[in-house]
Amino acid sequence: MSEESEIVDALPEDLEASFNSPEYQIPNNDRRRIAGFLYLAIGVVTLGLGMFASGSPLVNDGFVYAGIGVICLAGYCFFASASTRVDEVEALGLAQSDVGFVVGPSSAQMMWRGWGSKPVWRLLLYSSEPQPKFRAFVIVDAVDGKIIEKLVEDNPEDWA
Repeated sequence: MSEESEIVDALPEDLEASFNSPEYQIPNNDRRRIAGFLYLAIGVVTLGLGMFASGSPLVNDGFVYAGIGVICLAGYCFFASASTRVDEVEALGLAQSDVGFVVGPSSAQMMWRGWGSKPVWRLLLYSSEPQPKFRAFVIVDAVDGKIIEKLVEDNPEDWA
């Protein structure tokens, strides 16, 4: 086999972390307020048409119900628009202070939880020894930084 035909496993350039790419910004739920204001405006207009133009042949009682429904959807958008204040570095620091060991390899993932679609960080942490003795799974609230859930255990994996 020639050297040219060897398969080399490498990341594409756009995924390579060593290239100085601009800082990644985590998604923020407060953008949902924009949709909330649009739904609110549409709901108010629809409800107004249903109430004040009810004698028109183009408007029926369905406009009132549709307006109420869209206003309720706007209310949910405002309810689910909690602003993300804790980034992954802060979440890792909060988790490290709570798990009881020095953190080595770790992973952070943004997820949303519950009816309000509240942003949280899901963290997988290993202790800093060459072959980690402990591992932990921690969920940190991305709005106020509280530890929601935590599981710390001896590392059952054999890394030898």
